[in-house]
Amino acid sequence: MKMILKTALLAVFLIPCAWGDETEFQALLAAKAELERASQMLHEQAKVMETLRKSIAEQQGRIDRIQAAMAPTPGVEQNDGLVPADSVTPISTTALTLTALRTPTPVIAHPTDVPKSDPPRVVAAAKIARPPEQRPWHEKYSLRGYSQFRYNRLFSTNGLLACEQCDRSVGLNNGFFIRRARFILSGDVTDKIYMYFQPDFATSSGNLNFAQVRDLYFDVAFDRKKEFRVRVGQSKIPFGFENLQSSQNRLSLDRADPLNSSHANERDLGAFFYWAPAPVRRRFTDLVNSGLKGSGDYGVFGIGVYNGQNANRPEGNNNLHTVGRVTYPFKLKGGQIIEPGVQAYTGRFAVTSDQRGAAVGGPVNFSDQRAALSLVVYPQPLGFQAEYNVGTGPRFNPSTKRIEQSGLQGGYAQAMYLRKMYGQTFIPFARYQYYSGGKKQELDARSYLVRDLELGLEWQPNPFLELVGLYVRADRTFEDSRALNNRQKGNLFRIQMQLNY
Repeated sequence: MKMILKTALLAVFLIPCAWGDETEFQALLAAKAELERASQMLHEQAKVMETLRKSIAEQQGRIDRIQAAMAPTPGVEQNDGLVPADSVTPISTTALTLTALRTPTPVIAHPTDVPKSDPPRVVAAAKIARPPEQRPWHEKYSLRGYSQFRYNRLFSTNGLLACEQCDRSVGLNNGFFIRRARFILSGDVTDKIYMYFQPDFATSSGNLNFAQVRDLYFDVAFDRKKEFRVRVGQSKIPFGFENLQSSQNRLSLDRADPLNSSHANERDLGAFFYWAPAPVRRRFTDLVNSGLKGSGDYGVFGIGVYNGQNANRPEGNNNLHTVGRVTYPFKLKGGQIIEPGVQAYTGRFAVTSDQRGAAVGGPVNFSDQRAALSLVVYPQPLGFQAEYNVGTGPRFNPSTKRIEQSGLQGGYAQAMYLRKMYGQTFIPFARYQYYSGGKKQELDARSYLVRDLELGLEWQPNPFLELVGLYVRADRTFEDSRALNNRQKGNLFRIQMQLNY
């Protein structure tokens, strides 16, 4: 039956062709041939589109490899500001792919006409991710800064209460004060050399507000991820969490005396080696950028040598100081980050003639050694911070009016609570500090006994403005050849406005 039906259908088709017009038959054959050619062209065009798709995928892979190779390990303002993130311009590879795919594709008659060069849009985008040394200067470097304005005379009960190293506007005959006015120029000279320059225009020497170098150093990396690097120039000494923490991020208006007495302005000229794995470097950066008051990226391990006479002062003897530090920010399962640390330094410090009062005796060179422990629990939302150090150094003896080798010790403990609401940040905090020892950089290596309690609140209406109110209850004994038996107690309320730009 099936065979009969097939034969009938074939007959229906062939009979008209056989008995009909021959011209009509030829037209049918030509149409059939045209359909076959169109089908072949469509097949070839499909091959062309597949070739283009593979070409775009290859270019996408090439861009991803370039970006991965040049992707910097984020930095932190490493000093007064944030560990500098490397200034490589980020590229959105997804955007590049979509742009390339959305670009109209011309109809190509034959697969051999497929262009062998890179698609123009992809090539132009890939050129953006060129090495730092090939970019113009305005793409390699960034300029930022911050300024702090203070008033310390509210509810002051004792004008003789002062702190030379802390804030020279505390005490008699002081009003509004520019505590810091800093600009930070930083960036990548090459993919393995980083530059950081920070002057301060609010330093004082007799008259107020003149420029002075705070930081000027270069980081030379040994690897592309910058896990191993050497820092050369004037920079912070890796001793103490709070000393390394930028004044832009610190809660209390001044660093605590116990560890800050180790180095005036926390800096000196020297060379330091730092190491930290890339993920930990990113964590150091995040602790600053997220507002958790991190110290910045000074490595998991740091070691170095420096002059030892403090920043912007010439070397006083032929002995270099040596310092070492180990710290690690552990992240717990709940997200809480805890950072313990240990550090120490040793050297010989010279109390030169310009640092001595008339007829003050004692040797010139002193053993200068300290060791310290640090513990930081970042405020998420409750936080805690404590440091303690012991050591030996020069200290004025009021009974003999001589500068003598003496032991020192002291530390501080601080609790804080971070709360964000309505787009604003509030951080109440409390700190107590104790210190017994000398301050080698002050007149006669001034002798100190400090017991201070501080209660404060930092308010950040937005990322560019910070306001701090701080109540201080102080008990300080600070003695030198010009002020013997000098114990001052009192209370005061301090306010600060900080602008970040």
